Amino acid sequence: MPEDPVKLAVVIGSVRDGRIGPTVAEWFALQARHHGEVEVDVVDLADYPLPLNMPSPDELDAKTQEAHRGLKERLAQSDAFVVVTAEYNHTIPPGLSNSINWYLNEWKAKPVGLVSYGGMAGGIRAAEHLRQVFAEVHAITVRDMLSFHNPWGKFDSTDPTVAPEGSEAAAKALLDQLVWWGRTLRNGRKNTPYVA
Repeated sequence: MPEDPVKLAVVIGSVRDGRIGPTVAEWFALQARHHGEVEVDVVDLADYPLPLNMPSPDELDAKTQEAHRGLKERLAQSDAFVVVTAEYNHTIPPGLSNSINWYLNEWKAKPVGLVSYGGMAGGIRAAEHLRQVFAEVHAITVRDMLSFHNPWGKFDSTDPTVAPEGSEAAAKALLDQLVWWGRTLRNGRKNTPYVA
């Protein structure tokens, strides 16, 4: 691993019971660790329940303050993100949308890779909606992405090396783009603070 690896947060966007998101995220995290250019942090949004209403942080109860602060720290220290998203009713899971909305500075001038999954559409509609959402919080979605159509039974929750054939090459292409953007934007933020 290089001296300055890109700090990559792999964000599990679905918080529903019975979700396959953690399995897909662990598979992708393994691909990222094998890539050798990134330091991986798997962030499960289910561990950070935030209310739909957004009071000021000082109005939050202690448990919610802890969740807000914990997620904020993990997002802030990341140079890049991969968002693993399901598609619910042709769009983004509500827990993921809510978590994005709670933070602004933590996403700014950072690259986002998308890994989607779902039925016949493979979560692509949710991924395309995320491109619009992330543009509004001044994050950059990279072009390449992964999409898993009907992934149930194609992954193994006990063996993170099992995934649909050809997925490894697609993951590497996405990671290559994230590493380039992650380093470039990290240097840019360091040399010239981003204004938005």
